[in-house]
Amino acid sequence: MARKFFGTDGIRGRTNDGVMTAATAMRVGQAAGRHFLRGDHRHRVVIGKDTRLSGYMMESALVAGFTSVGMDVIMTGPLPTPAIALLTREMRADLGVMISASHNPFEDNGIKLFGPDGFKLSDEDELAIEALLESEPPLVAAPLIGRARRIEDARGRYIHAVKQSVSNEIRFDDLKVVVDCAHGAAYQVTPSAIWELGADVVTLGVEPDGTNINDGVGSTSLEAVRAAVVRENADIGIALDGDADRLIVIDERGRTVDGDQIMALIATRLAHRQALRGGGVVATVMSNLGLERCLADQDLTLERTKVGDRHVLERMRQGGFNVGGEQSGHMILLDHGTTGDGTVAALQVLASLVRSGKPASELLHQFEPVPQLLKNVRYSGGTPLDAASVKACIADAEAELAGKGRLVIRPSGTEPVIRVMAEGDDAAQVEQVVDRICAAVQDAA
Repeated sequence: MARKFFGTDGIRGRTNDGVMTAATAMRVGQAAGRHFLRGDHRHRVVIGKDTRLSGYMMESALVAGFTSVGMDVIMTGPLPTPAIALLTREMRADLGVMISASHNPFEDNGIKLFGPDGFKLSDEDELAIEALLESEPPLVAAPLIGRARRIEDARGRYIHAVKQSVSNEIRFDDLKVVVDCAHGAAYQVTPSAIWELGADVVTLGVEPDGTNINDGVGSTSLEAVRAAVVRENADIGIALDGDADRLIVIDERGRTVDGDQIMALIATRLAHRQALRGGGVVATVMSNLGLERCLADQDLTLERTKVGDRHVLERMRQGGFNVGGEQSGHMILLDHGTTGDGTVAALQVLASLVRSGKPASELLHQFEPVPQLLKNVRYSGGTPLDAASVKACIADAEAELAGKGRLVIRPSGTEPVIRVMAEGDDAAQVEQVVDRICAAVQDAA
């Protein structure tokens, strides 16, 4: 069955355009509610959101949809995506919903769904809901309409939970931390959690107005947090995205530390305590070859998946891994949660900083990244990767990089773009390889 609504991470798009309308949200509530009405207990769904202006509209529409098919609704207000996964399990809910478009601009919004176990829905569940979206929902009789209520202690519950991921003896008293929340879902909880553990916290991106989420702040706009770390003479900077499932770190010198270095740090620390499961780490094809070599030096493996934290999580569960993530900053630590959690990952980094006594620039430089270059080639139609000339160019490049680097070429899942990435020990060679392939794709497009 072809997917009309669900993409690689739930449903996402421009608000009031295409699929991301209030009407669609109500139908999603009705379809998902029907799908999870199992058994004879009183059914409930937990709904959270980030700080986008359209969140109110989408929340109201989802509430109407769920209650109309007989499901009770618990609303939390703005909270990180991982908090909704946590509360879904804690409150014995049948379903969790996060209204967010993550790192996208405020004009976009999205709907992410979690099952009763707190994990994102399987392909089978999403396809079943897709099918139900195409049919008229059977509405319940008036006495069976669901009730809706807003809970006021959701933030405190999440703060308490993430603090439990750090050992009781760890305190952040001697740390000065810049925390950039992207004017997003974590604008209250993450600075509070870090402050409660003793740190001197300098905040950025904590004044959401509905339209400023991810605007010049957060994990995809690092200039502000870099400048603040240097200006404040801070020990470290923490940058989250709009729904706080992604983390990028800035060291005390103002340099960026990506997800690969964070995964290397966390995995190494766990391995030393014999607490790393699966024998290594799960990451995507985009993670740097330097990470793979760093892990191999410690007799640990790097298993690669397709791009997307969904694929990483699937492999982690299959192979019994407890650490995985993406170079872009998604950190999945299954000892502490069921989905990517930027706050939990940040606390692990800060705890390691305290234990080591080293500056962030030293501790977080776990390996020397291999030169890596990514370029995008836009095309107007067709399938340029099927052209004989492009296939020949790619084959030549793979032969040239054999034993010295990697080549990853993939079409974007959301736009007519071919992404060409190469990495290797020779930066000039990497650039030449990428340019040749990009030219071949352009000629064939």
